[in-house]
Amino acid sequence: MHMPSRRFLQRSALVAALALTAGAAFAAPVTYTMDPAHTTVVAKWSHFGFSNPVILFGDAEGRIVHDADNVSASSVEVTLPLSGLESNVSAFNDHLRSDDFFDAEKFPQATFRSTSVEAAGDGKLKVTGDLTIKDITREVVLDTTINTIGAHPMSKKPTAGFDAKATIKRSDFGLGMYVPNVADEIELHITTEASAAAE
Repeated sequence: MHMPSRRFLQRSALVAALALTAGAAFAAPVTYTMDPAHTTVVAKWSHFGFSNPVILFGDAEGRIVHDADNVSASSVEVTLPLSGLESNVSAFNDHLRSDDFFDAEKFPQATFRSTSVEAAGDGKLKVTGDLTIKDITREVVLDTTINTIGAHPMSKKPTAGFDAKATIKRSDFGLGMYVPNVADEIELHITTEASAAAE
């Protein structure tokens, strides 16, 4: 019976070691589900120059795929039900949901789907995607910060946290009432916490 040479065994061991190292170095993409309780979209604008009101969009649903080794393979999909819109003033909520603005009965949700994700410096990402409101779709760029990625101290699940910001024109989405006295530009500030299945 032919016995493998020492050189063959050493080479096989080296190949196995390299394969294990490569597997550790190139982790698979992780899919995170957004936690609505820890996800908020804040919209801010100038009101005749006197004040800078905000409204909140809660009850977000979405999925984030993060690939630390190949950022361009990452992606984001978010749905914002307009039932989660909150200005803290009931009458203003009703006005925003009316056909003067979001027409929520006909268009009950807004969506965002990324088209590209790029590295933008240490802990930073540039997320470009399609924002759809009232069946009108426009490209939006989210300047994104990776807050923390790791095991959540309470649930122990793999968890990722991100903040992002963007500026859009509301008139681009059929929301232009009172422009220009009430600012057309809207500042969006987003924070989210998302978890993956326990390992």
